[in-house]
This record gives sequence, C-alpha cells and structure tokens, in this order.
Amino acid sequence: MSFSILPPPITPLAAILPSEPLLLMGAGPVPIPQAVAQANGVIINHLGPTMDRVIQNVKYMAAYAFQTRSDKIIGLAGPASAAMEMAVSNLCWPGRKVLCLKVGTFSGRLGEMALGVGADVTFLEGPPGRPVTLADVREAMKKQRYDVVTMAHGETSCGVRMVELPEICKLAKAQGTLTIVDAVVTLTAMPVHMDEWGIDVGIVGGQKALSSIPGVSACAFSQDAWKVVEERPSPRPHWCYDATRAQRFWGYQQYHYTAPVPGVLALHEALRLVCEETLERRFRRHEMSSLAMQAGLEAMGLELFASKDVRLNSVLAIKLPAGADSARIREYMTKAFRVEISGAFGLNIVRVGQMGEQCRSHNLFKTLYAMGMSFQREGVKLDVSEGMAALEQGLAGDREYFVD
Repeated sequence: MSFSILPPPITPLAAILPSEPLLLMGAGPVPIPQAVAQANGVIINHLGPTMDRVIQNVKYMAAYAFQTRSDKIIGLAGPASAAMEMAVSNLCWPGRKVLCLKVGTFSGRLGEMALGVGADVTFLEGPPGRPVTLADVREAMKKQRYDVVTMAHGETSCGVRMVELPEICKLAKAQGTLTIVDAVVTLTAMPVHMDEWGIDVGIVGGQKALSSIPGVSACAFSQDAWKVVEERPSPRPHWCYDATRAQRFWGYQQYHYTAPVPGVLALHEALRLVCEETLERRFRRHEMSSLAMQAGLEAMGLELFASKDVRLNSVLAIKLPAGADSARIREYMTKAFRVEISGAFGLNIVRVGQMGEQCRSHNLFKTLYAMGMSFQREGVKLDVSEGMAALEQGLAGDREYFVD
C-alpha cells in the first residue's frame, strides 16, 4: 500500500520548549504551584467514586471563592470564554434585551456572544480608561427594561476595574434584571461577594487569579438565574454549554461528556491552596504586591494607564513612552531576562499581571528590573534603582504574606 502524504519531519517537544522556562508575568496564563502541576498529570475515571469526591470538593471550595451558598456551580472543558458562552447562551435568546457594559475587549465579548444567540443588545461604554458608572446604568434602565446586564469586574485588556459593580448588581436585582459578571482576573485576587452583591452568574477561568491551568473554567448560578435556565422557552443553541445537561455531571455525577479530568484535578488543587491561604490573607498578599509594583513602576518613571480610583490591581496597564516599541521591549525581556509580559489590544500599553503566583516577592523584583532595563535599552530615560527601592519599600511591611 502506498501513501501520497508522507509523515512530516518530527521535532520533539523538548526541542521546541525553552531550556529555561519563561517567568509568565503577563495578563495570563500565570505560573502554577507545584501541587497544581502534579495534579494536572493524573488521569482517573471521570465517572468513578473518586471523581465524585473531587467534584464535590471543587464545588464547596468554589462556593467559598465566590462567596455564595448556591450549589449550581458548573465546570467547563474550555477557557473562561467558554464559561462566558455558557452564561450568555443559557440566559439570552431572541427577544431578550441585554445591556452590555463595555470597558474593553473582554467585557465587550459578552455582548458579542449575546448578539450571536439572537438577543437584542445595547452596548453602553464609558470614556476611554474609565468604567461604566452606576449613573450611566440607571439612566439606561430608565429608557427601557433589560432582561440581562453583562459586565467584567476587571477589564483585562486595559487594567480598569468596575468600581461600582456591587451597586450596579443591586440596581439590576431591584428591577428584576439578571447580571452576568466576568470575574476571571478578580476572583480570589480581590473581594467578590456573589450573594451579598446580587451577582446572578459569576464566571472564572483557571489560568489567571486562581493560578491553575488554562482550558478549564466555571460558572456559578444564583437561584434567580437557575430558575430562568430551567424555564427557558426555546432550545439552547449549544449542547456542551447547556447548563441543564452539564448539571447532570456537576450536580448528580451522571454522564454529560468526558470531563477534562487533569484540568478538574488541577482546579481542585488551586482552590485547595486558596482555602488554605484563606481569602483574607490572599487578598492582602495581592493588594500589597500590586501596590508595591505600582510604586516601583512610577518611581522608575513609567506611567500607569488607568487612574488610581479605577485601577485594576490584578492586571496593570502601563503606558508606552513616546518612541518605545512594545514588541521590541517584550522580545528583549524574554531573551535577556526570561520574563514575559503582555502586549495590548490596540492600546499603546503593555500589561503586567499581579495574580496568584505572580504575587511573590522574587517574581516582582525580577520583573521590575527586567522591565526597567528593557525600557532603557529602547531609549526611555528611567531610574531603575529608584524603582527597585520603591518596590522594596512597598513590600517591607508584611513579608509574612509572601512566604511560599
């Protein structure tokens, strides 16, 4: 037997991967703890009794992370965008009116998904670098009634935080409007109180603030949201993302599709580490780390994109000085220092993550120094030593929070 297509030249993975791993200090994915990495290499029966115990633990721990008493917590074999799609496709359909609070790429993506399932979508945007306000939403709701409001707690693309999110969710709840909240870069990095704030669907992905692996995500549904899911009058457009089908596995340990076993195990360990650290200590570590990094960047001579009153601590957006080239800076950082940060989606910025394992003092010092030297090489006048001193000062108060 002859074959017209021959096997291609084979390059082993070991020859593709760098000999020294990059320190991932961008907007995600982020470095993962050893326990998460080990769990990601294990396979068990996705319908066996061991997996049943794992799923129950994941739900209990995720409820703590979301600060919810809801048991309608569903994992997905897919990125955070898959969790967005589950939330949107189960609550939105033709005839439903959706208000999308757009601050950047990812908050806008929720509106795009709602359009994709036939909903009537209104996009409400604030000024560049500013979130949509409670007053903006109140004015929009005076003009017409909405079934769903979508928003991102932290806009990854530009480092802006939806500061009035609790008040917006309470306003929506008072009017019988459901809320979908992207908490991918905020859950466990800063307070998210799903029940207290009145969030109806919270969304998280593994690869950012949770410090787990990419490709696994979750949705947490409130009682009000779940009632709409169950009473939906029209067929759901997605089989895998049908929340009622997914609940067979996540609620009753029955078959839906073959679960991403290593990813769920990795998510279990990431959440376990969150619970062991406690949210209180974890929030404090993230806040101290980010504020110290911000102080270092500004003392060095760089300017942050978002003003302090709306700044997202978990993803810092840094303005590029005139003449500086983002691609060249980031390429030099990876080659000379083995540190990777993120570019942008159309904005003249670079982005540095402050999530999970990124918030360790040794990672902060390496990243700030690598950035300072790389910007200097691009011709930007900076005082790197002043920035490093400011970072050190910012971390000096409570070193105990940064013990690995």
